[in-house]
Amino acid sequence: MKITEVSLVFALLGGVLGQMLGGFDGFLQCLIAFVVMDYLTGVLCALQKKKLSSAQGFRGILKKILIFMVVGMGHLLDITLLGGAGAPLRVAMIGFYLSNEGLSILENLGRLGVPLPKRLEAVIRELGEEEEKHKE
Repeated sequence: MKITEVSLVFALLGGVLGQMLGGFDGFLQCLIAFVVMDYLTGVLCALQKKKLSSAQGFRGILKKILIFMVVGMGHLLDITLLGGAGAPLRVAMIGFYLSNEGLSILENLGRLGVPLPKRLEAVIRELGEEEEKHKE
């Protein structure tokens, strides 16, 4: 495959994904950054604990892909229900995943020994306890 063919494939893939996800705006850029940071900090935590697993890493990547599928669903619903007049479902879904990924990043940073503000640690601990209650 020549370089121009590879470039064409990536351009097509980027265009299709951008269209399916509602465009490459600031919300999506932020979500991509958070997803990548969460994955990387998770890998660093696994390395630190000497529990790095390719199977677990693969599951993590699949979960990240599914996040973008849900965002795509929100975009499709916005188009179908609102005729493209705004993107409240897409933005709400991205907002949910931004907060989820952000908390996970902060938890990972705490595990890695990065100092966090006390109030932030308390909020993370509280949210973790809430999540445990919902699992039961």
